[in-house]
Amino acid sequence: MLKTKSILAPKENSDGLRISIMSRHTLNDGTTPDSRITRLSYNLWERILAPPEDLLGDYYKRSLPWKKFEKRYLEYLRQPDIQIKVQNIAETGLGNSLITLLCVEDSPEKCHRRLLAEECKRYQPELVLDIK
Repeated sequence: MLKTKSILAPKENSDGLRISIMSRHTLNDGTTPDSRITRLSYNLWERILAPPEDLLGDYYKRSLPWKKFEKRYLEYLRQPDIQIKVQNIAETGLGNSLITLLCVEDSPEKCHRRLLAEECKRYQPELVLDIK
């Protein structure tokens, strides 16, 4: 099973392996550490699965529409070296392991954690998703 949720949501035993897919754990200024996120908030930090900095900048600072962000992020995830990581997560989630993908957004609608989870399901259609 593959779950998604905000890294700020309470930690639960049912989360299994908690993977942060954020580029950094800072406030919106990009440099000040976010005190709400500690090393205990996640088990593994996979920065490579975060959207590239230029894509984030285009989305947050230059008002890139969500649909274009989504398209570019999926193109990024489908690059051969990144694709391997995505497939590994999908295969692990398909087994007996429970994985929770974490990002700071409250809602999954416009969050890359949902896109990554759906991309994992594309590789492993039997994968059960719990998107929060």
